[in-house]
Amino acid sequence: MQQPIEQLAVRTAQPRLVLSMASTPDELREVQRLRYKVFIETMGLTSLQRADGLDADEFDAHCDHLIVRESDSLRVVGTYRLLSPAGARKLGRVYSENEFDLGRLNNLRGRMVEAGRACIHPDYRGGSVIMLLWSGLADYMRRQQCDYLVGCASISLADGGHNAVAVFEQLRQKHMAPAEYRVTPHLPFPFQKVAPALSAQVPPLLKGYMRSGAWICGEPAWDPDFESADLFLLMPLANLDARYARHYGVADPLPAAA
Repeated sequence: MQQPIEQLAVRTAQPRLVLSMASTPDELREVQRLRYKVFIETMGLTSLQRADGLDADEFDAHCDHLIVRESDSLRVVGTYRLLSPAGARKLGRVYSENEFDLGRLNNLRGRMVEAGRACIHPDYRGGSVIMLLWSGLADYMRRQQCDYLVGCASISLADGGHNAVAVFEQLRQKHMAPAEYRVTPHLPFPFQKVAPALSAQVPPLLKGYMRSGAWICGEPAWDPDFESADLFLLMPLANLDARYARHYGVADPLPAAA
C-alpha cells in the first residue's frame, strides 16, 4: 500500500475539510464503518448486514483509501477506494471483474487505476467532499504514472429499474467507448425488457464521470446484492477535467509520498 501522505486542508464554507490517505488499521475501519452506514444501513440491504458494522472485503487490504475528514470533529465524511496496478497484480484481478469480462482491456492493466466504493456521508453531499476526492484521485493517478481510470458506477433499481434504463439510454448516445474498449457483463441487466422512466435522473457521481470525459464501455450489469444496475467506465487521465484539481484553489492536491 502507499506510504502515508501529508494532509491537505481545503478552504471551503464551514466546516473545514481535510484530505488524506488511510495509513493505519484504525483509519481503514473508519472508512469501512462509513461505507457500511451509507451502503448497507441507508439503503436497507438486510442481506449484507454484519455484526461488526463494517463494509469490508478482500480488496481493502490491497487498496489505498482516500479520506475526507471534518477537521474539527475528525469525523470521516468521505472516502474513495483506489486499486493500483501493483495491487491488482497481487490480487490477480480488479474488483470490476466480479461483474464484467475485461479481456479487451488487458493491454491497459499496467497503466490503469480502479476506483470504487465512493462514499459520502449524507450530511456532506453539497459538492465539496466529492470535488476534494476527485482532486486526490487525479493526483494519485499521476503519482502512479497511470493513464486510465476504470470502475463501476451504480444506478439504483429501487424503482424497478426504469430510471436505470433511462440513464443508460441517454448516456449511451454520447458517451459510449470505442469498440476496442467494450466489455461484457457476466450477469446482464435486462434493460430491453424494462420501460424507461420519462426523464433520466443521473446519479451525481456518474454525472461527474461523464463531465470529466469518461466512457461507458458497454451494457449494464445487474448487481443483485446491492440492487443496482452497474455501468463499467473507462476514463483517460487526459480527459479528466482540470477543474477537479483546481477547485477551491488547490494547485497541487496531494504531495508525493516520502
